Amino acid sequence: MTTAVLGLQWGDEGKGKVVDLLGKDADFAVRFHGGNNAGHTVVIKDKKFFFHLIPSGVFNKKTIGVIGNGVIIDLEVLLDEINTLKSEEISLKNKLFISPRCHLILPYHKALDEAYEKMRGKEALGTTGRGIGPCFADKVSYNGIRIYELIHFDLFEEKFGFQAEIKNKILKSLDLKLINIKQELTKYKKIKDKIEPYVVDTYALLYDAHRQNKNILFEGAHGTMLDIDWSPYPYSTGSNTVTGAINTGSGLPIKSIDRIVGIVKAYTSRVGGGPLPTEIEGGLAKKIREKGHEYGTTTGRPRRVGWLDLAALKFSCQINNVTDIVLTKLDVLSGVPSVKICVGYKLGGKKIDYSACGYRELAILTPIYKTFDGWSEDITNIRNVNNLPKNCQKYIKFIESQLQVPISIVSVSPERSANIFL
Repeated sequence: MTTAVLGLQWGDEGKGKVVDLLGKDADFAVRFHGGNNAGHTVVIKDKKFFFHLIPSGVFNKKTIGVIGNGVIIDLEVLLDEINTLKSEEISLKNKLFISPRCHLILPYHKALDEAYEKMRGKEALGTTGRGIGPCFADKVSYNGIRIYELIHFDLFEEKFGFQAEIKNKILKSLDLKLINIKQELTKYKKIKDKIEPYVVDTYALLYDAHRQNKNILFEGAHGTMLDIDWSPYPYSTGSNTVTGAINTGSGLPIKSIDRIVGIVKAYTSRVGGGPLPTEIEGGLAKKIREKGHEYGTTTGRPRRVGWLDLAALKFSCQINNVTDIVLTKLDVLSGVPSVKICVGYKLGGKKIDYSACGYRELAILTPIYKTFDGWSEDITNIRNVNNLPKNCQKYIKFIESQLQVPISIVSVSPERSANIFL
């Protein structure tokens, strides 16, 4: 079976845990888009592991990790993750493969990212500062540098030197620190030798795996509400996050995907600027943030939180052709006296769909809420849906009925075994 795991909100839905759970039978776990601005957390016993590039599925003994061509790579971050796995005695020999078509995030991309944000001032987008946008900009303007060039290091020297000189002119005009070209080339020469053993033709690898009926799991990063085309742009990430990105970011045709699992947090959160129609503020927001550990895996920034937004989620389910849903962090809502769910939007007294909204509309519209009585019980040790508090069961059933997509799993704690299978 070929399975895709996609976030349906603004990211941080709990994809890492679900990938780890569903990946136990996977032969291959594949990242196909984004970069190290995404973060996946896997909790095993008393240890937390944070990954930004290497697929979470590699924690399963038989699973091979693949970083497809759609991923942009910060090589220093990648090496850190490789070293973390080695320290846990997880060998990556014949277990991690990287496409030579992956574009590289280079020092000048990060410098420009921070510079642009500072220049925007109060209009800053809230980027992670990881160089994601400038790297994608170079990719589509034919100025990108890939792992292919790194492996053929004479090409890397030529292209890096040329691009760094151009970027240094921009940095100089902004009175920012310049890139030391000679120093960086020395560094990347050493990195090249460490990365090269993992570089293979990942398209052929996955094509053959699919023909051999291997189990392939695609790990989405971010969420549909951050897609470069389908988000309230420019409050987005730099890549496509929807199902179609699997084809462009790995080579495997969409028709080959058997199951598309949408991950939905029981409430809403997001990092950075941009509209969040159901945002909660004040003491309740702080309570949910602290209980749900809502701080960015990549940046450490506190996340904004809000009520569950079914108006946006219906769109996410439709555009991704979701087959089933995993509902996460339901335990965080325990103790909230009354819980709201947004069932639609109104603008100027008229109903409006998410797909008809840009960032201006999303910032000023009025959410239509349905209010539910909350539950006070600790549900973290419950493993049967019938043992959940009645109000909690009503909450789950309402979500399922509104989205018209079955909920297959409910997660009630970060621990990898804390799941209710429906």
